[in-house]
Amino acid sequence: MKIPAINESLSSENINFLQAFSQSCRRSIIEMTANAQSGHPGGSLSSIDYLSLIYTFILSQTGEKIIISNGHISPAVYSILGELGYADKNDVIKNFRKIGSIFEGHVTRLVPGIWYGTGPLGSGISAAAGFALAEKLKNSKQKIFATLGDGETQEGQVYEMMNFATHYKLNNLIAFIDYNQVQLTSSLEEIMNLDIKKLFEAAKWQVIEVDAHDFSKMWRALKQAHKVNNKPVMILGNSIMGKGVPSMEQDGLERKATWHGKAPSQEQIQQDLQVMTLTEEQLDLIKNFQTNAIKWHPQNPDFPENLSKININSGEPILYEASTLTDCRTAYGKALLDLARLNPNILALAADLEGSVMTKFVNEEFPDRHIECGIAEQNMLSVSGGLSLNGFIPFCSTFGAFMTSRAKDQARVNDINRTNVKMVATHCGLSVGEDGPTHQAIDDMGSFLGLFNTMVIEPADPNQTDRIIRYIASHYGNFYVRMGRHKFPIITKVDGQPFYDQSYVYEYGKCDLIRKGHDLTIAASGAMIYEALKATEILAKNQSNLSVEIIAVSSIKHFDETLINSIKKTKKVLTIEDHNTLSGLGGQLARHLTLENIQTNKFSMSGVEKYQLSGKVNELYHKVGIDAESIAEKISSFF
Repeated sequence: MKIPAINESLSSENINFLQAFSQSCRRSIIEMTANAQSGHPGGSLSSIDYLSLIYTFILSQTGEKIIISNGHISPAVYSILGELGYADKNDVIKNFRKIGSIFEGHVTRLVPGIWYGTGPLGSGISAAAGFALAEKLKNSKQKIFATLGDGETQEGQVYEMMNFATHYKLNNLIAFIDYNQVQLTSSLEEIMNLDIKKLFEAAKWQVIEVDAHDFSKMWRALKQAHKVNNKPVMILGNSIMGKGVPSMEQDGLERKATWHGKAPSQEQIQQDLQVMTLTEEQLDLIKNFQTNAIKWHPQNPDFPENLSKININSGEPILYEASTLTDCRTAYGKALLDLARLNPNILALAADLEGSVMTKFVNEEFPDRHIECGIAEQNMLSVSGGLSLNGFIPFCSTFGAFMTSRAKDQARVNDINRTNVKMVATHCGLSVGEDGPTHQAIDDMGSFLGLFNTMVIEPADPNQTDRIIRYIASHYGNFYVRMGRHKFPIITKVDGQPFYDQSYVYEYGKCDLIRKGHDLTIAASGAMIYEALKATEILAKNQSNLSVEIIAVSSIKHFDETLINSIKKTKKVLTIEDHNTLSGLGGQLARHLTLENIQTNKFSMSGVEKYQLSGKVNELYHKVGIDAESIAEKISSFF
């Protein structure tokens, strides 16, 4: 059988093959969901004809990528991978959704041939836009394919993606919407009656409407999509939920949600399987394709170890002298610019805040590598995930309140996918001051505590910020780096020279002994380190003979021997943070000491214990008791 080029028509032999291939996949879909007694057969069956067409006649020939944003149609995708020989078909049917199997309920990157694992609706299509942007940045002619459910278009993130794809003229993105007009609980019309075609047209996409069960018409639609040269394409596929399975199709025709997420019983499918039996001729067509026509095979997914080295040029750190008064966000922006000068795969992404988060330096010198995402943080995080799996190192920045709350779901999906996204948030804590409680991120570190593949860091000053940014660029994994807005002095040694000098080397989770002492351990993070140092100066002026050891803690997920040995020595601990203590430094250190059975005589936490209103940073710090004067008083109360 001759595989048609995109500008050719399907032959009768092509159509016969596709009918046989999709029929065999349909059998696998109902077998695996019946065997698992869970899953989503309805949408899998309505989308299987389109998926069969592009997987066999495009993806298996070119190796072009597809992102399944409606990840619950995993039975359709796994059935195709099994039919192509990319996966063991019997293993798929037998172990779908079973413990220990890679064939999870939603598509997962553990399976060769799946490029991005999805589940929460909306995230996958944004990741697909990231994949498409990556191909354009590499001057590749390859297309990126994506699928969505029709109900999925109700997600706000989809609208963010639509605008982003249009703005960046992602004409290499071809999305397919499985328009079966049924979602989880009822028909699309009853739940949220949207005109999907007009919405995408309003976003300036090329929309092609087609019968999703007519192979010839879908191939012509793909041919038309390949000719579009200045905008993304959406193929609106009119489909029927449960198509091709006698016991399900009628409910789909009546727009009933019966089979969206309900698995058939073994008894129910027996009659269906008999009706859907393939002929010997059909089986031969599939076998011949498997043996002779497939040109591309997927490789096993690559999951580098977190913190493993990346081959980039991290450059020479910038040294901010002790007399310098600046903020960590400026140090971030300048370090990022230096990295961008040295490495063409470094990208900066911002959400209409380049002047605040300091990605403006990259934009001024490398505008093609500064990706403005607009006020769309969710899309920005997922796009970054897609970019990171295609050879780029994306640094995406916004305010901490938006990064960790509004886009937490997207960061979580990236975490599951083991991406390589560098999230750098500014304006964290009470440091943001007058903007008030909606912008004062005091729970942001806690948002990412439960993400197993995301490292969290808070630098002590601009010098350490510079070194941390270079470190995360050169080490694999998702990182969240938080910093405030305000300027404060450089942390110095006893002799007045910068503590984080040219000889300093950062490692993830490293704690730094800033001042030696033997009566009390202060564990502080971020700008609180400077406040702690000022507190000890106040005590000295008051002729106090208390000896305080100050430890700078860079991550609340990892505490090293520098801190632990200090606590074992002094037996007294005061934690200080511009964050709430419930899910920040105080709470995490207390947990660590308990689990390690390390005893203290006194343990106290200073942080933000309730929402604050507007005010200048020094006023707010004083009000909640984390300024130098309050810290000095608290130290005295220990004794």
